[in-house]
Amino acid sequence: MHNGSLLDKIKVTPLASESLGVRSMCTLVETPDLSVLLDAGISLCPWRFNLPPHPIEFQTIARLRQDITQAAEQASVTTISHYHYDHHTPSFEDWVVNWTEQGETARQIYQGKTVLAKNPKENINASQRERAWMFQKTGAKYSKNFEAADGKNYTYGETKLSFSPAVAHGSDDHSLGWVIMATVECGGERFMFAPDIQGPMSIQTAELILAAKPSVLMMGGPPLYLEGSRVSEHKIKQALLNLERITEVVPLIIIEHHALRDEAWRNKLSDVLAKAKVRGHSIVTAAEYKGKDNLLLEAKRRQLFDEHPVSEEFKQWTKTLTGKSIAKPPL
Repeated sequence: MHNGSLLDKIKVTPLASESLGVRSMCTLVETPDLSVLLDAGISLCPWRFNLPPHPIEFQTIARLRQDITQAAEQASVTTISHYHYDHHTPSFEDWVVNWTEQGETARQIYQGKTVLAKNPKENINASQRERAWMFQKTGAKYSKNFEAADGKNYTYGETKLSFSPAVAHGSDDHSLGWVIMATVECGGERFMFAPDIQGPMSIQTAELILAAKPSVLMMGGPPLYLEGSRVSEHKIKQALLNLERITEVVPLIIIEHHALRDEAWRNKLSDVLAKAKVRGHSIVTAAEYKGKDNLLLEAKRRQLFDEHPVSEEFKQWTKTLTGKSIAKPPL
């Protein structure tokens, strides 16, 4: 583990993330009083570089799905920062993007849990409102209780779990909806979980993080791979400036998610990394935090297909990808 002496009372275990080979930020956080599973979702990108996921990506999501299910057995609380499927687990069957068995996968995660979730009705865009409604009808049915946690605080013995008000999923003028950030506090230590804030792009979001003064921050970095196509250079620049400010204050940042869908992420963050170094602060990925090598499978998808040719059977299976119900890929 990379945390040095920053966290002693709080144990942070990243379970699934881009640096571990999938789209996710799922993390188990444990204190003497509380075990909370943050954002128990996991996905693959269905098409990148005009290619479907490689069998190695499917093997990885299958393995990490099991890790999340096992972690769920230890947790009493599960959170949902927003309703994208890489942040919560849906109840339909899907063997391409979410690796879910109908009903069963969601049940294993949410059964008997307190689910503290993004408000399904306020500060929410249309597609997420629909997914939130679906989750309440399905996965939430297994839970002990489901409640909107935006801006709320919860106390478990000496541990405090608090949620930010809804913040932008990216920039303030976005159409991607809103997310809630979570902070676990125990014994003077603070771990903050800030998924999908994309940098943060929003100055308001950056201010909330600076005010929280986390010992360790795990956050969704800027979507570097979309710069100039779906995200303007100006917005990426703003995200990097906000990140520079944060890195001056936060001793350890675990950067994840959108940022690591670009193989050249380190180059593109070179100024930020230099700023952190000057302050004696660190920026690491979830894999590095766990003492593992980065496994940027999505960013390397073309290379995977070049270096690990797929079977004839797998090629035949990919022809079914236009259909509605798709069988498990042959691995």
